Amino acid sequence: MTTACPTVQPGSFLTLHYRLSGPAGDVVNTFASAPATLTLGTGELSPAVEARLIGLAEGSRTTLELAAGEAFGPRSPDMQQWMARKELLDLGGANESYAVGDVVKFPTPDGQGEFAGVIVDFRSDHKGEAVLFDFNHPLAGQPVTFEVQLIGVL
Repeated sequence: MTTACPTVQPGSFLTLHYRLSGPAGDVVNTFASAPATLTLGTGELSPAVEARLIGLAEGSRTTLELAAGEAFGPRSPDMQQWMARKELLDLGGANESYAVGDVVKFPTPDGQGEFAGVIVDFRSDHKGEAVLFDFNHPLAGQPVTFEVQLIGVL
């Protein structure tokens, strides 16, 4: 008598390796390090990516292609915000130097987590020096390749 491999269901606890990439290459890749553990439905992966995992069997390895904007939504101009350079220096220390393309991590308002923004531009005018951040997900508005190897499903 053989037993069927467990399959991914809503709320499943997973141990997996995965790679998220877009046109510019990998954004996350756990294949060269320890596998990730997560629970479906807790927001660790986007809902569209989680939906693609439902029904996959433990031990499977697959690559999924998601259309532009499907995985992380469209890019939103509202997610770009100017910040006084002084605020940025207060976060990182006065000796930090920053360049366009740098990723800067910020604490969440409750201090329990963090989020990241990418530096898009610098401005200096009568109001002082400012930095433009893009807080969109790096893969927002882009096609995404999601490669996954399901090690364990509970």
